[in-house]
Amino acid sequence: MNKITTLVVGIVAVLAAIFGVIAFTASSDEDASLEGASEFQNVVVTGDALPKFDDGADTAIGMTAPVLEGFGFLGNEVTTTPGTPMLLVFLAHWCPFCQKEVPVLVNWNKSGLVPENLDVIAIATGTDAAQPNFPPSVWLANEKWPELWPVMVDSEDQTAANAFGLAGYPYMTLIGSDGKVLWRNSGEISAEALTDAINVALGN
Repeated sequence: MNKITTLVVGIVAVLAAIFGVIAFTASSDEDASLEGASEFQNVVVTGDALPKFDDGADTAIGMTAPVLEGFGFLGNEVTTTPGTPMLLVFLAHWCPFCQKEVPVLVNWNKSGLVPENLDVIAIATGTDAAQPNFPPSVWLANEKWPELWPVMVDSEDQTAANAFGLAGYPYMTLIGSDGKVLWRNSGEISAEALTDAINVALGN
């Protein structure tokens, strides 16, 4: 094999390697995406909005929570109709605290610490294509959240978040089986502290 042939073979090998990496990367991105996903959905609110949350005495405790009717990223219907205890988790894709909290909650599910008969629903809100970690559909799919619990997608004007008095991220609201607000929290929380707070609020 002469030098020119060797050089050509070498160039072809390098190009093949480069295109192989590109093809693998593209395939990985495709696998992580949700084809046809919508990052905003209409949300219908029934009932009165809750007061904005603050760290003092929470005046929303004991109030009837508004009921949300909306959709997931792929158009599946998601509602917060009362019936069983329910934890709503409001998340923004660009929020570093949310990015830390989601794996904690996924591991919480796997650990067996989740109180029995508790429904957990994420609300993807605060979505902004100009902010990091967009789109939320890919982020939550990568974190395996939709494999465990439903996700409701908020509207562009944050209809769901505003109805629940969101004041920061991540934000949680615990609703009893009768539809009453039992507990709210803003900011990161450990799986153990979350379990304890929910059990106390539910009287377990």
